[in-house]
This record gives sequence, structure tokens and C-alpha cells, in this order.
Amino acid sequence: MTAACSSCGAQHSLPAAQLVGRSRVHFRCSKCGKSTIVEITQRPDATQVLSPLPDFARSAGAPRLARGRGDEEVGLRLPAGKSIALSVIAGSACGMEYSVQKPRIVIGRADADIVINDTAISRWHCAIEIKDDFIRLRDLESTNGTYFADERVRVAELKHLSEFCIGASIVLVRVTPKLAIPR
Repeated sequence: MTAACSSCGAQHSLPAAQLVGRSRVHFRCSKCGKSTIVEITQRPDATQVLSPLPDFARSAGAPRLARGRGDEEVGLRLPAGKSIALSVIAGSACGMEYSVQKPRIVIGRADADIVINDTAISRWHCAIEIKDDFIRLRDLESTNGTYFADERVRVAELKHLSEFCIGASIVLVRVTPKLAIPR
């Protein structure tokens, strides 16, 4: 098996005989000396989990959320006739529910649209970006990662009743039809 160092990206050949029966392997890079953990047994469609997140993946090419950028620049807009809500179903803010009122929401520990007081959550941890019926979860280069379907993700598409995890919190997405109020 070939694996890349999470710090410098150097390729390493790991002996197959030592990997039998293991779900992950920990190795020290011969080039930079830093440690990397790599998942071994994966479904063909699984995302490879690296711990820590590779430095080369956190570089300038990584997706970032620019505060103050107009939603019209990227074509984000809330869906017509639907309401979107985020409910915290586990963690320090369990029971809190947030109605999504704009097409981009930042979730974090401080100075965010939705603040969750959890030391495992980064200041700006992740964002929910909505374009009509598409809901995208985007990690904002958080320290501890954003998890969807038990895997660390940089970007994931969400739908009604999707759950994702940040820090010790689990957030549930609900998409419901808007109720018309009779006049």
C-alpha cells in the first residue's frame, strides 16, 4: 500500500504483510519526521481519512469562506416555498433549533451566525451553503474536522434529515414546506 505523509505529502510504501487485519496504520515520515494515521480498510466509495489533516490540503487551494462576500456573487439563494432548520440533537447546545434565514450560515465557537459553545469546535468551523434545493456542508479548515456519515469531510451534500457532527455536537437538517398563512 502507498500512503502520503499528512505534513509534506511524501509517498511511503507500507508493507502489506504488516497491514493484515488492521483498519488503520500509524507511520512516521522518513522525510519530515511527522506522524500520520491512514485508514486501510475502506469501501470503494469511502473518503480516505488522514489525521491530522494534511498541510498540503490546508494550503491556499483549500476552500475558504470569505466573510462579507455577497451571496449574489456565488449564486446562493434559499429555496422557494421551503423552510430549512438546523437542530442540535447532541452536545452542549442540545435542544437548540435555528431557522435558516440566509443562504450562507457559518457555524462556530465565536463570531459566527450560529454559535455553539464547545472547545472542540473552531471559531469558524463549518458553513451551510444553500442554492435552491441543494444544501452544501463545507468545512472551513477546522482543527477537529467536520464529520458526515462517520467520515471527515471537506464538503458534503445534505438533504432533509441529514446529520453531521462538529466537536461533540450532532446537527440535524430539516427541510419542510413553508406553511401559507391564510388572510
